[in-house]
Amino acid sequence: MAWTRYQLLLAALMLLTGSINTLSAKWADNFSAAGCRGTGEHPFQHPFLQAVGMFLGEFSCLVAFYLLMWRDRRRAEPILAAAQPFNPLLFLPPALCDMTGTSIMYVALNMTSASSFQMLRGAVIIFTGLLSVAFLGRKLVLSQWLGIAVTIAGLVVVGLADLLNSQDEKHNLSEVITGDLLIIMAQVIVAIQMVLEEKFVYKHDVHPLRAVGTEGLFGFVILTLLLIPMYFIPAGSFSGSPRRVLEDALDAFCQVGRQPLIALALLGNISSIAFFNFAGISVTKEISATTRMVLDSLRTVVIWAVSLAVGWETFHALQILGFLILLAGAALYNGLHQPLLARLARRPPAGTPGEQESLLHGDRLPINADS
Repeated sequence: MAWTRYQLLLAALMLLTGSINTLSAKWADNFSAAGCRGTGEHPFQHPFLQAVGMFLGEFSCLVAFYLLMWRDRRRAEPILAAAQPFNPLLFLPPALCDMTGTSIMYVALNMTSASSFQMLRGAVIIFTGLLSVAFLGRKLVLSQWLGIAVTIAGLVVVGLADLLNSQDEKHNLSEVITGDLLIIMAQVIVAIQMVLEEKFVYKHDVHPLRAVGTEGLFGFVILTLLLIPMYFIPAGSFSGSPRRVLEDALDAFCQVGRQPLIALALLGNISSIAFFNFAGISVTKEISATTRMVLDSLRTVVIWAVSLAVGWETFHALQILGFLILLAGAALYNGLHQPLLARLARRPPAGTPGEQESLLHGDRLPINADS
């Protein structure tokens, strides 16, 4: 079936804003500017403040939800179902996971390339699958176990490409290794978030925009308050600020004042996450979860291509191989091979149509949107 213009617009919006989200964060990391109290020019390395901005973007989805509800209620025949009552504190544990995982990933983005950052996030499949077996009682089929194994192989290849490429980048070898490990560690926390959401939140039938916005509200408020003690906690060489503290938000604002393009990068990050969440939810609803997964994989290609074009990283053939292996792992885990097998099964040998037709009605797992 041909896509409508609206569906094409949604797909393009998801691909564009998803790519901008990572690229704008990396763009901000590449700036240098003078800070407060007469400090000299230094890199803009404020991952926790950037995470606050991301949660602000997620929180805006809650505003969008109430605007949609208000518009729907003005119609003669409302389309959206009435909001069901639920305890907002249900979103607190997933929000804490989201806050922790996002902060770690923004720290890691300072240490590695944007393309590797995006590729290594595919590790979430491994931990989501294992945790869903342990805590949700889910049984993974053979193709999903194969998907996990292939994903592990892809991560090894991407990691090897980073090690070989580190001598050509502005990051040293220890930074690249630390950054890659932090990204993978963050995926464990993201997987815990997904399991918590499935076990405690999804059964309440909360509108996706409301769910994203509520988690964004919790994350924004909590992490903003945590910026205060972070201003005084020493972090040594781990910190990129002149005062060597965990996060110096005042220094960040001084740098933004002296280099306005940093503000543009942060604004791109905040707005893109809001539109990306809206477009992703709409793509799942209007087209399919499969399309959403494919588009999410395609944005890795866009991020990699842009990073090469602007000179943020150098070409390495192993990255292409690693990406293709990760893509194959995600496809296996999400069941994207099944339509292909079904199509092949529709071409029975002459004289055996009934036998082949019965194969199409076997048990087929639905595509797992957790990854």
